[in-house]
Amino acid sequence: MSVFKYDKDVDGIVTITMDMTGPVNAMNEEYRTAMSETVQKLQAENDLSGVVLASAKKVFFAGGDLNDLLAAQPGDEDEFMAILESTKSDLRALEKLPVPVVSAINGAALGGGFEICLSTNYRIAYNHKSVQLGLPEVSLGLLPGGGGIVRMVNLLGLQNALPYLLEGKKVDPAKALKAGMIHETVASVDELLPRAKAWILENKDNEAAAIQPWDHKGFKIPGGNASSPKLAQVLMGAPAMLSKTTRGLLPAPEKILDCAVEAARLDFDTALRVESRGLAYLATTPQAKNMITTFFFQMNKINGGASRPKGVPPQETKKLGVLGAGMMGQGIAYVSAKAGIEVILKDISVEAAEKGKAYSEKLLDKAISRGRMTEEKKAEILSLIKPTANDEDLQGCDLIIEAVFENVALKNKITASTEKYLCENGVWGSNTSTLPITQLAEGSSKPENFIGIHFFSPVDKMPLVEIICGEKTSDIALAKAYDYTKQIRKTAIVVNDSLGFFTSRTFGTYFDEGVRMVVEGAHPVKVDNLGKAIGMPVGPLTVHDETSLELSRKAMETWEEMGVKGKYGEQNALEEMIAFMIGENGRGGRHHGGGYFEYHADGSKTLWPGLLEKFYKEDVVISDQDIKDRLLFRQVIESLKCLETGVLRTVADGNIGSIMGIGAPVWTGGFLQFVNTYGLEKFQARCEELAAAYGERFTCPAIVAKKIAAGETFQ
Repeated sequence: MSVFKYDKDVDGIVTITMDMTGPVNAMNEEYRTAMSETVQKLQAENDLSGVVLASAKKVFFAGGDLNDLLAAQPGDEDEFMAILESTKSDLRALEKLPVPVVSAINGAALGGGFEICLSTNYRIAYNHKSVQLGLPEVSLGLLPGGGGIVRMVNLLGLQNALPYLLEGKKVDPAKALKAGMIHETVASVDELLPRAKAWILENKDNEAAAIQPWDHKGFKIPGGNASSPKLAQVLMGAPAMLSKTTRGLLPAPEKILDCAVEAARLDFDTALRVESRGLAYLATTPQAKNMITTFFFQMNKINGGASRPKGVPPQETKKLGVLGAGMMGQGIAYVSAKAGIEVILKDISVEAAEKGKAYSEKLLDKAISRGRMTEEKKAEILSLIKPTANDEDLQGCDLIIEAVFENVALKNKITASTEKYLCENGVWGSNTSTLPITQLAEGSSKPENFIGIHFFSPVDKMPLVEIICGEKTSDIALAKAYDYTKQIRKTAIVVNDSLGFFTSRTFGTYFDEGVRMVVEGAHPVKVDNLGKAIGMPVGPLTVHDETSLELSRKAMETWEEMGVKGKYGEQNALEEMIAFMIGENGRGGRHHGGGYFEYHADGSKTLWPGLLEKFYKEDVVISDQDIKDRLLFRQVIESLKCLETGVLRTVADGNIGSIMGIGAPVWTGGFLQFVNTYGLEKFQARCEELAAAYGERFTCPAIVAKKIAAGETFQ
């Protein structure tokens, strides 16, 4: 029995209900067999008046099988191409049936799922926010290879189609209707099939209803083809604009643009073959392997609760105390209230706490101005935040998050004086970016209920939270922190305790290595630009200016008080730079009047001349490749050390944490995944070269040799 249920009614309308054996409908071998058999049966039908494509799953169709795509290797292109051409021929046959074909979209239709919809004559969707439509393949290093590029260009025109293809935009049915991606919406799932059949009957005498727009004689692409004067001008600058975004590190957007232009230049069927060649190429690239592994499989693993303790019942947070209404505290209060949690926002004065609450009002007003928030909802959210200077208002909190300065004595003092207000079995969380949780928990009477909850700034925008378990942290406390993070719609990684944990520790090596090269005599601007060239959001000196040199100075003082020396390995270069920039010149970073750069009123910046005068040596030559590898490998090596020593609990936590918390280049799939496609032996050899030339901090961690010996990769 086919996994595509075939039902013909008295009006001659066949309903094909896709109900594949897995949890979702996916474009795999089972699908290809079922679709091929179904199309052949439809072609042989007598008295056929129309076809409705429906789904028995909550998700209409999930897209391509990423396991198949992950398995594709260089050399498999011909076989992969043949599969693509076979898949496309069935969809082409479906849209060329002599009767209208309607897709009844009851749930999300993304990637291959939406490509199936595009091959039908009429598209009706259930008008609900859970129904997402689009072609997000670019986010996995791929392109829509089931006809998505060609059909979108022919449907919307090249210029209108590009944002959906290059950005992977996903839209709800209302927006899809407005854009012309679908034809109609219905208010309930129950209305889908009746409405689809009604439309077929309404158009039974309309021959044009069974013909796709691009198959009509004399069809012209909306907005003109690629050679039209208007589009030709746009396309001249498109590659340069795209390169500015991708920095030449992501092949998928460039290949998508190329295929889209060809779709606007060639005949329909030839353009489909060009598109197939594009996907056959991309599927074998290391960038696609990295992005599929991390952004799909590992992200699903983390979001599925792999890091949450098993067997612990749900730990809902109902009343949250936030201590400190500064930049971090006010952000935590905002995202928590927005999630419907009662928040007590405490600072040393009511005025300071009120100022923290005003931050939420500002963000909500901005959302209202953009049509994303109502005044009623704003009032509801703000009513959940109570600013106060009284400890007693914390009474009954089931979770308190302390968000004060990075000082052990201060944090311990606050813990000792206020944790008594927690409800029974309430949990204490410290929003610290570097200080060991085990040491901070010494200030608590219940260290088993003490945990680190590290937010990233700005809290309202950054999607990650790093949860840190101390030596005595219980499973209940971990579950509480994890469930709270899910309540506020953040992604949580869970790590074990150490100075700097995973993200701060690894992130620090980036600007540390940049500083080292400047002290060695390399040109600061070159070092900064090559940081961006590897795919980091900004250069190492820029990011150090933003996070502030002053913060590094205070951190080093704290580590010294704790008896910790050389957090990033050989510390001399960073110490020398801090002493020169702050001690001699009072330059503590962007928000302290300037640091490596001088910042101007128009938003521009220029290098501070004193940096060149002090450090730059024209006769010092460090190759571009060495600079790029030093900046990248330092972070990868630190990530490997975190995994080796148990700070990182899983590879998935390391990859997701490095992408979402540190800004690891997207093409790497995260710092640990990078090693897999770079090649473990090759990585080990490159580490040896860098260590010989630049120091033992580049020594390859022993865990790599162990993986090589076992014939394993980092999974």
